[in-house]
Amino acid sequence: MTPIGRVVEIVRYPVKSMAGIPAESATLGWHGLEGDRRFAFRRAGEDGGFPWLSASRLPELLLYRPEGLDESEGEPVPTHVRTPSGSRVALRSPELAAEIGARFGGGVELMRLRHGVFDEATVSVIALATIEGIAREAGRELDRRRFRANVVVDTEGGEPFLEDAWVGGTLVFGDGDSRPSVGVTMRDPRCVMINLDPETAEKDARVMKAVARIHGNDAGVYGTVVGRGTIRVGDRVRLAGPAEAGG
Repeated sequence: MTPIGRVVEIVRYPVKSMAGIPAESATLGWHGLEGDRRFAFRRAGEDGGFPWLSASRLPELLLYRPEGLDESEGEPVPTHVRTPSGSRVALRSPELAAEIGARFGGGVELMRLRHGVFDEATVSVIALATIEGIAREAGRELDRRRFRANVVVDTEGGEPFLEDAWVGGTLVFGDGDSRPSVGVTMRDPRCVMINLDPETAEKDARVMKAVARIHGNDAGVYGTVVGRGTIRVGDRVRLAGPAEAGG
């Protein structure tokens, strides 16, 4: 197996397009990090292939911060949300749905998705060097939360977009017997979400333009879980072929 680097950040996003919750460790199950993207607001009357309300339609969603912890349903999920005004509202309350619907300008309904609601695959990974390379091209510092990755890796090579070489391989985390691992299936095609500041929801088109100029809109990778276990900040990350990855 080829050494890649170390995990520097793990983040769950319990509610699609809301703020993430960093963690020192997280359980990697068959459907991604447990508790990740298990809730989403569905737009009323929208029955198409993508009925979910996202920050590309309502940037202020990024300013809502899930809080609390309920593990009674078998995985960690939030109980409340801190709104942009500072109020603490129950996640499943009519009040929260009404507030978000008012901002959006249409009715919304909170949905619980047992296996999560993902754009392409269940786990997203990005290298710090890739974020830094995009920042240089954009001519500004970038908060890595813009990229909404589940796992951020400090790679041993300092070049951006090293993740491209991981496609088709398997990322193996840590040195324990459980060997949590992710089969890397594709590059992560970026959209206008990365233009949005996670603290203010303000747009800066320079970010997406920078990615388009230097790497054809892709930054980071997606993958599917091939080995369950616990991922921890500080874990070594190695790249393996299918035969090496184990269970």
